[in-house]
Parts: sequence; structure tokens; C-alpha cells
Amino acid sequence: MKLAALFSGGKDSTYAIYLAKKLSHSVDALLTLYPNSSESHLLHYPNIKFTSLQAESMKIPQLIEKITDINPETEFKKLEKLIILAKEKYSIEGIVHGGILSKYQKDNFSLICKKNNLEVVSPLWDTKPESYMDELLKENFKYIISSVSSDGLDDSWLGQIIDKNGLENLKKLQKQFRFNLNFEGGEAETFVINCPLFEKSLFIQDSTTEWDGYRGRFEILEAKLKDNA
Repeated sequence: MKLAALFSGGKDSTYAIYLAKKLSHSVDALLTLYPNSSESHLLHYPNIKFTSLQAESMKIPQLIEKITDINPETEFKKLEKLIILAKEKYSIEGIVHGGILSKYQKDNFSLICKKNNLEVVSPLWDTKPESYMDELLKENFKYIISSVSSDGLDDSWLGQIIDKNGLENLKKLQKQFRFNLNFEGGEAETFVINCPLFEKSLFIQDSTTEWDGYRGRFEILEAKLKDNA
């Protein structure tokens, strides 16, 4: 099936594309909304502009729509506009959705797709957090923490690449502080810098962090693609 993918640059949307391709679907477009605020109910905010490098590395065309109003209704209208454009331009038959537990997101995506006669493919839906996070490492997904907003996650995690040791530390903190290990509850956001879909990895040249004592953000200021070793 010809698909377009809802794409934020994080581990979930990227891995959903990877699984869709493993299921023999083709992913012919990336749909990315640029929110103007971190208060968006629907969308990732940190480093969203650098998804263009990820798209280039995956050799998948990207359709972009910027949003200045964080009203959820406005966000879904903009998303539907992108979906209609993808259907017209790439003759897609469905949408890849990287959601895991958010019924709010899935129901709204499903309504838009049903309205436009498109299927919804959600390969991560209801996956178990620990097995999913283990699987990401096993499949050579390399990603950083781009924001944190949960007890147990301090500024030391900002910009950190999650390797085996990092994941083991997250598991210990999850048991202590009871947050979602896969960050589905918004405890943290991620940004993929390399994976099997990428022809070139993303190299962060300059960055800055913000921290208010409870929540923080790792902001990429400059990045480029480099050949994988």
C-alpha cells in the first residue's frame, strides 16, 4: 500500500515508517506540521525544522505546514490539508501513525483518514514499553533526548544519546518515579540522528539547552548530514 507518514523526527514516527516498510508498504511522503509553541497537544516542538535533514537522508519527499495557532482543531485542519495534498500529489492509500497509547490522537487521525477514504497503519499501537525500547536499540536506532518534563528526568538527559546503559538507567528511574518508559505520556521527546532508514547520519554541530528546574529542552542550532561509517 502507498502511504504517507506523520513525521516529527522522533523515535516513534521514524520507527513506524521502518515497520511499515518491513510490512512491504511504500512510504512516499512525510507529513510534518511545524507548531509555533511547545504547548501543542498534538505535535512535537523541539528541533522540528531539522526533520528536513532526516527526510533528505531517507530520500522521502516532505510536505510541511506551519502552525501559529495551538488550538487542536486548527492543528487537525492543517493536518487534513497536508493529507489531502499528499493524496493528490502521491496517490497515497493510507497514513502511517506512530502513536502507541493516545486514543485522542488515534481517533482524530482515524476520523480524518475515514473522511478522505484512507487507511490508518499504526504498527506501534499498544506495544509494551520495555520491549519496544529494547527493540529500538536492537534495530540500531540512534536517538537523543530533546526535551524532558517528568520527575526523575533532569537536565543531564538533555541531548543524551540513548544507548544500552542509558536505557538501563531509564528503566531504573521509571520504576522509581513511575513515568512511561517510552515517553508516550509526554515525559520526554526524542530526535533520531541515525537508523537503518538513513543513508547519512545527522551530525549536530551546535546546540543549546534550556532548563527551569523541572523541565528542559535541547535545541539544535546547527546540523548537517555526514556519511555513515
